[in-house]
Amino acid sequence: MTSHRRDGDTWDLASSVGTTATAAAAARAIATREDRSLIDDPFAEPLVRAVGIDLLTRLATGALPPGDLVGQSAIDVAKIRTKFYDDFFLDAARAGITQAVILASGLDSRAYRLPWPAETVVYELDQPQVIEFKSRTLAKLGAEPTAERRVAGVDLREDWPSALRAAGFDSARPTAWSAEGLLGYLPPEAQDSLLDTITTLSAPGSRVATESRPNPKPGDDDTTKESLNRLSERWRAQGFDPGMAKLRYFGDRNEAAPYLAGLGWTLDGVTIRDLLAASNLPLNDDDLRMGDVRYISCVLTEAAR
Repeated sequence: MTSHRRDGDTWDLASSVGTTATAAAAARAIATREDRSLIDDPFAEPLVRAVGIDLLTRLATGALPPGDLVGQSAIDVAKIRTKFYDDFFLDAARAGITQAVILASGLDSRAYRLPWPAETVVYELDQPQVIEFKSRTLAKLGAEPTAERRVAGVDLREDWPSALRAAGFDSARPTAWSAEGLLGYLPPEAQDSLLDTITTLSAPGSRVATESRPNPKPGDDDTTKESLNRLSERWRAQGFDPGMAKLRYFGDRNEAAPYLAGLGWTLDGVTIRDLLAASNLPLNDDDLRMGDVRYISCVLTEAAR
């Protein structure tokens, strides 16, 4: 059985919180088959297949229909979430930012599939075994990065700024940062520390994109846990036991949007519900409280520094 998160725990893409990256990639593979106008991730399916979790492989390849194993809302959110972060990086590139950092990069393939301008450097940070696996697997597939890709195998709870600098990161240059699907898997104080550190490392003109989830109302967390446990039970019946409710940190925390505003970032944001509506996608089942989550894109101005 999956154990609860603890300080200093480690993982790969087939264990603990690493399975969430593999599950997210499986959702992207399904979403890509459904609608390439919103998402086109050709690497999601082969990467999931290489991880080797049988259920996720069958879902990613289409051998098993998603049904209630991956609800339609989760697939639709994968579409609009991927597009949001794709657009964030491309908008930053058009603004002249040539340094990007993908935190907790997991099976993210943006360094290989986005049309980055010349001279762009993309840094990926994740657990060493996660970085090594993805690099090796994509090399075997014959994939080549579309930007200069540099990696730092490091736990984000450790001294990741030093690892990032050792890979060549220049804090004097504006940076586009993403913390996609990450904050809920950090304890509240670690989330604050991460956002503080991003701010410290950011030159004026830098940008950051992440999610800002409203703090739970009474009973909200119990509803979310029950929904995650039901999903885990369905997956367990298929031979895969992720124990999803045990991987997240629940309870109150600083909401990312006002916290970043307090650090001097200028914010723009949109809820998942509104993004889905803009693409004519319904949100029929929201036991996971996704609808009110805001995807935020922030800019650090000269005055803020």
